[in-house]
Amino acid sequence: MPVTVIRYFASLRVPKLVLWCYLAWYLTMVISYFDPSPVIWLTALGMSALIGIALIFATKVQGQGMDRWTRVRLFMFPFCVSSYSTLVKGKGFILIFPTHLRPLLIGIAVCAVVVAFRLVCRWLVAGKEKGKEDTRDVGIA
Repeated sequence: MPVTVIRYFASLRVPKLVLWCYLAWYLTMVISYFDPSPVIWLTALGMSALIGIALIFATKVQGQGMDRWTRVRLFMFPFCVSSYSTLVKGKGFILIFPTHLRPLLIGIAVCAVVVAFRLVCRWLVAGKEKGKEDTRDVGIA
């Protein structure tokens, strides 16, 4: 695995970790309840374009650039919300949670894996930095 991915997840703050868990949950539910109907996905793309552009206008600060990933997220959120709500309609969901046990447990497990991955990355990076400090202390670097 590339070192940049490990460093990225190691330095991930809680708000962005929550966003990664949202994405993991979304992908799990899409896989569990997938519907290949083009209408669902084209409607979600249309909503993403309309709302994403509006969100960029609403959040743009004059004289400041907008991070590429922030811009991507402003389009992803409406796409995910629109497609998610259409996919789960009539499937007995309570809020965002499936009433069937298997997809619920898989969704929870996938989110737990994301959190565990972050913890492992933090441990790896902290261990690597500690190793560098130790070699500097004894004059080996």
